[in-house]
Amino acid sequence: MALKPEPTAPFHSVQYALRVLETISRHAGGVTDVQIARETGLPAVHLAPMLLMLRREGYVLQVSDGAYAIGDSMVLLGSGMDRQQALQLKLQETLDQLRDTVGAAVYISRYVDGEVKITQFADSPRTPKVHEWVDFRSAAHASVVGKCLLTQLDLNSRRDHLSRHKIARLTSRTITNERVLFSKLDAQPATVPTLDLQEYAVGTVCAAVPITAGSAVGCLALSMPVEHAHRLRAAADTLNRRAAPVLLSLAI
Repeated sequence: MALKPEPTAPFHSVQYALRVLETISRHAGGVTDVQIARETGLPAVHLAPMLLMLRREGYVLQVSDGAYAIGDSMVLLGSGMDRQQALQLKLQETLDQLRDTVGAAVYISRYVDGEVKITQFADSPRTPKVHEWVDFRSAAHASVVGKCLLTQLDLNSRRDHLSRHKIARLTSRTITNERVLFSKLDAQPATVPTLDLQEYAVGTVCAAVPITAGSAVGCLALSMPVEHAHRLRAAADTLNRRAAPVLLSLAI
Protein backbone atom coordinates (compact mmCIF):
# COMPACT_ATOMS: atom_id res chain seq x y z
CA MET A 1 0.00 0.00 0.00
CA ALA A 2 1.36 3.41 -0.94
CA LEU A 3 0.44 6.78 0.47
CA LYS A 4 -0.18 10.05 -1.28
CA PRO A 5 2.62 12.48 -0.44
CA GLU A 6 0.62 15.50 0.75
CA PRO A 7 1.17 16.23 4.47
CA THR A 8 -1.70 17.46 6.61
CA ALA A 9 -1.88 20.56 8.79
CA PRO A 10 -2.11 18.51 12.04
CA PHE A 11 1.02 16.63 10.92
CA HIS A 12 3.00 19.88 10.79
CA SER A 13 1.72 20.83 14.26
CA VAL A 14 2.81 17.46 15.60
CA GLN A 15 6.31 17.83 14.16
CA TYR A 16 6.64 21.14 16.04
CA ALA A 17 5.16 19.61 19.21
CA LEU A 18 7.64 16.74 19.14
CA ARG A 19 10.49 19.25 18.86
CA VAL A 20 9.14 21.14 21.87
CA LEU A 21 8.75 17.94 23.90
CA GLU A 22 12.25 16.80 22.98
CA THR A 23 13.64 20.14 24.15
CA ILE A 24 11.72 20.07 27.46
CA SER A 25 12.80 16.48 28.13
CA ARG A 26 16.45 17.54 27.94
CA HIS A 27 15.95 19.88 30.91
CA ALA A 28 15.14 17.77 33.96
CA GLY A 29 14.65 20.80 36.21
CA GLY A 30 12.35 22.62 33.79
CA VAL A 31 12.94 25.11 31.00
CA THR A 32 11.45 28.52 30.19
CA ASP A 33 9.50 29.34 27.06
CA VAL A 34 12.29 31.73 26.07
CA GLN A 35 14.82 28.90 26.14
CA ILE A 36 12.41 26.54 24.33
CA ALA A 37 11.97 29.13 21.58
CA ARG A 38 15.74 29.55 21.33
CA GLU A 39 16.42 25.81 21.04
CA THR A 40 13.54 24.93 18.71
CA GLY A 41 13.63 28.06 16.57
CA LEU A 42 9.84 28.42 16.96
CA PRO A 43 8.58 32.02 17.21
CA ALA A 44 6.56 32.96 20.30
CA VAL A 45 3.37 33.37 18.24
CA HIS A 46 3.49 29.63 17.44
CA LEU A 47 5.07 28.40 20.67
CA ALA A 48 2.49 29.91 23.04
CA PRO A 49 -0.57 28.02 21.67
CA MET A 50 1.58 24.88 21.30
CA LEU A 51 2.51 24.97 25.00
CA LEU A 52 -1.13 25.63 25.89
CA MET A 53 -2.23 22.53 23.95
CA LEU A 54 0.55 20.41 25.48
CA ARG A 55 -0.44 21.55 28.99
CA ARG A 56 -4.13 20.87 28.31
CA GLU A 57 -3.32 17.36 27.10
CA GLY A 58 -1.03 16.66 30.07
CA TYR A 59 2.17 16.31 28.05
CA VAL A 60 3.87 19.17 29.87
CA LEU A 61 3.27 20.97 33.15
CA GLN A 62 4.28 24.41 34.36
CA VAL A 63 6.54 24.39 37.41
CA SER A 64 8.01 27.19 39.51
CA ASP A 65 9.07 30.47 37.87
CA GLY A 66 7.10 29.69 34.72
CA ALA A 67 9.37 26.87 33.60
CA TYR A 68 7.96 23.84 31.76
CA ALA A 69 8.61 20.16 32.54
CA ILE A 70 7.41 16.82 31.14
CA GLY A 71 3.90 15.89 32.29
CA ASP A 72 2.17 12.67 33.30
CA SER A 73 0.77 11.86 29.85
CA MET A 74 4.23 11.93 28.32
CA VAL A 75 5.60 9.72 31.10
CA LEU A 76 2.77 7.20 30.66
CA LEU A 77 3.09 7.01 26.87
CA GLY A 78 6.83 6.42 27.21
CA SER A 79 6.46 3.68 29.81
CA GLY A 80 7.20 0.63 27.66
CA MET A 81 5.01 -2.41 28.31
CA ASP A 82 2.00 -0.32 29.43
CA ARG A 83 2.24 2.03 26.47
CA GLN A 84 -0.63 0.50 24.46
CA GLN A 85 -3.01 0.66 27.40
CA ALA A 86 -1.85 4.18 28.25
CA LEU A 87 -2.34 5.23 24.62
CA GLN A 88 -5.90 3.87 24.51
CA LEU A 89 -6.77 5.64 27.77
CA LYS A 90 -5.22 8.91 26.57
CA LEU A 91 -7.00 8.74 23.21
CA GLN A 92 -10.32 7.92 24.89
CA GLU A 93 -9.93 10.91 27.21
CA THR A 94 -9.19 13.14 24.20
CA LEU A 95 -12.15 11.72 22.25
CA ASP A 96 -14.52 12.22 25.21
CA GLN A 97 -13.45 15.87 25.48
CA LEU A 98 -13.77 16.36 21.74
CA ARG A 99 -17.26 14.77 21.70
CA ASP A 100 -18.42 17.30 24.29
CA THR A 101 -16.72 20.20 22.48
CA VAL A 102 -18.24 19.53 19.04
CA GLY A 103 -21.54 18.09 20.29
CA ALA A 104 -21.24 14.96 18.14
CA ALA A 105 -20.08 11.37 18.27
CA VAL A 106 -16.37 11.15 17.33
CA TYR A 107 -14.30 8.28 15.97
CA ILE A 108 -10.75 7.22 15.21
CA SER A 109 -10.51 5.05 12.11
CA ARG A 110 -7.46 3.30 10.67
CA TYR A 111 -6.74 1.53 7.40
CA VAL A 112 -5.39 -1.82 8.64
CA ASP A 113 -4.40 -4.70 6.36
CA GLY A 114 -6.46 -3.27 3.51
CA GLU A 115 -9.60 -2.72 5.56
CA VAL A 116 -11.43 0.22 7.15
CA LYS A 117 -11.53 -0.19 10.92
CA ILE A 118 -13.03 2.00 13.65
CA THR A 119 -10.50 1.61 16.47
CA GLN A 120 -12.05 3.93 19.10
CA PHE A 121 -15.06 6.18 19.46
CA ALA A 122 -16.85 8.38 21.96
CA ASP A 123 -20.62 8.81 21.98
CA SER A 124 -23.36 9.56 24.51
CA PRO A 125 -27.16 9.51 24.72
CA ARG A 126 -27.16 13.11 23.43
CA THR A 127 -24.58 12.37 20.73
CA PRO A 128 -25.35 8.85 19.45
CA LYS A 129 -22.93 7.13 17.09
CA VAL A 130 -24.01 6.38 13.55
CA HIS A 131 -25.96 3.16 13.05
CA GLU A 132 -23.63 0.82 11.12
CA TRP A 133 -26.37 -0.53 8.88
CA VAL A 134 -23.78 -1.53 6.25
CA ASP A 135 -20.38 -2.82 7.41
CA PHE A 136 -17.90 0.08 7.23
CA ARG A 137 -15.42 -2.29 5.58
CA SER A 138 -17.78 -2.55 2.61
CA ALA A 139 -18.78 1.12 2.50
CA ALA A 140 -15.51 3.04 2.07
CA HIS A 141 -16.88 4.68 -1.08
CA ALA A 142 -19.80 6.17 0.85
CA SER A 143 -18.79 6.67 4.49
CA VAL A 144 -16.79 9.69 5.55
CA VAL A 145 -14.15 7.56 7.28
CA GLY A 146 -13.77 5.42 4.18
CA LYS A 147 -13.47 8.38 1.82
CA CYS A 148 -10.97 10.13 4.09
CA LEU A 149 -8.84 6.97 4.26
CA LEU A 150 -9.08 6.32 0.50
CA THR A 151 -7.99 9.91 -0.13
CA GLN A 152 -4.69 9.09 1.55
CA LEU A 153 -4.01 6.04 -0.66
CA ASP A 154 -2.48 5.98 -4.12
CA LEU A 155 -4.48 4.98 -7.19
CA ASN A 156 -3.45 1.32 -7.20
CA SER A 157 -4.30 0.90 -3.52
CA ARG A 158 -7.72 2.47 -4.09
CA ARG A 159 -8.40 0.17 -7.03
CA ASP A 160 -7.30 -2.81 -4.97
CA HIS A 161 -9.73 -1.86 -2.23
CA LEU A 162 -12.68 -1.42 -4.59
CA SER A 163 -11.84 -4.69 -6.34
CA ARG A 164 -12.53 -6.38 -3.00
CA HIS A 165 -15.45 -4.17 -1.97
CA LYS A 166 -17.71 -3.38 -4.90
CA ILE A 167 -19.34 0.03 -5.05
CA ALA A 168 -23.01 -0.16 -4.05
CA ARG A 169 -25.70 2.50 -3.84
CA LEU A 170 -26.54 2.99 -0.16
CA THR A 171 -28.63 6.16 -0.50
CA SER A 172 -29.71 8.40 -3.38
CA ARG A 173 -26.59 10.52 -2.71
CA THR A 174 -24.05 7.68 -2.88
CA ILE A 175 -21.42 7.99 -5.62
CA THR A 176 -21.43 4.73 -7.56
CA ASN A 177 -19.09 5.65 -10.43
CA GLU A 178 -15.43 4.84 -9.69
CA ARG A 179 -14.08 7.58 -11.96
CA VAL A 180 -16.30 10.22 -10.33
CA LEU A 181 -15.37 8.95 -6.86
CA PHE A 182 -11.61 9.09 -7.56
CA SER A 183 -11.99 12.54 -9.10
CA LYS A 184 -13.65 13.81 -5.92
CA LEU A 185 -11.00 12.16 -3.74
CA ASP A 186 -8.22 13.79 -5.78
CA ALA A 187 -9.92 17.18 -5.53
CA GLN A 188 -10.14 16.96 -1.73
CA PRO A 189 -7.64 19.43 -0.17
CA ALA A 190 -5.46 17.74 2.46
CA THR A 191 -6.19 20.44 5.05
CA VAL A 192 -9.98 20.63 4.54
CA PRO A 193 -12.34 18.15 6.28
CA THR A 194 -14.05 15.52 4.13
CA LEU A 195 -17.85 15.68 4.41
CA ASP A 196 -20.60 13.07 4.05
CA LEU A 197 -24.06 14.51 3.47
CA GLN A 198 -26.26 11.42 3.79
CA GLU A 199 -24.15 9.37 1.37
CA TYR A 200 -23.77 6.46 3.82
CA ALA A 201 -27.01 6.71 5.76
CA VAL A 202 -30.17 8.77 5.36
CA GLY A 203 -30.55 11.08 8.33
CA THR A 204 -26.83 11.34 9.18
CA VAL A 205 -24.12 13.85 8.22
CA CYS A 206 -20.44 13.36 8.97
CA ALA A 207 -16.99 14.92 8.65
CA ALA A 208 -13.43 13.54 8.86
CA VAL A 209 -9.84 14.78 8.81
CA PRO A 210 -6.70 12.69 8.14
CA ILE A 211 -4.34 11.73 10.98
CA THR A 212 -1.59 10.03 9.02
CA ALA A 213 1.60 9.24 10.96
CA GLY A 214 4.39 7.59 8.99
CA SER A 215 3.00 4.60 7.10
CA ALA A 216 -0.17 4.44 9.22
CA VAL A 217 -3.26 5.80 7.47
CA GLY A 218 -5.94 7.09 9.81
CA CYS A 219 -8.63 9.69 10.31
CA LEU A 220 -10.57 11.48 13.00
CA ALA A 221 -14.30 11.75 12.30
CA LEU A 222 -17.61 12.94 13.69
CA SER A 223 -21.27 12.20 12.96
CA MET A 224 -24.52 13.94 13.83
CA PRO A 225 -28.21 13.70 12.91
CA VAL A 226 -29.16 15.59 9.75
CA GLU A 227 -31.27 18.04 11.76
CA HIS A 228 -27.95 19.33 13.14
CA ALA A 229 -26.46 19.76 9.65
CA HIS A 230 -26.28 23.53 10.16
CA ARG A 231 -23.55 22.85 12.77
CA LEU A 232 -21.54 20.47 10.60
CA ARG A 233 -19.00 22.85 9.07
CA ALA A 234 -18.22 24.59 12.36
CA ALA A 235 -17.88 21.20 14.08
CA ALA A 236 -15.66 19.94 11.25
CA ASP A 237 -13.39 22.99 11.60
CA THR A 238 -13.08 22.32 15.34
CA LEU A 239 -12.33 18.67 14.59
CA ASN A 240 -9.56 19.77 12.23
CA ARG A 241 -8.02 22.10 14.82
CA ARG A 242 -8.15 19.42 17.52
CA ALA A 243 -6.65 16.63 15.42
CA ALA A 244 -3.08 17.45 16.45
CA PRO A 245 -3.38 16.02 20.03
CA VAL A 246 -4.72 12.73 18.66
CA LEU A 247 -1.92 12.47 16.11
CA LEU A 248 0.63 13.46 18.75
CA SER A 249 -0.46 10.57 21.00
CA LEU A 250 -0.02 8.17 18.08
CA ALA A 251 3.38 9.64 17.16
CA ILE A 252 5.02 9.51 20.61
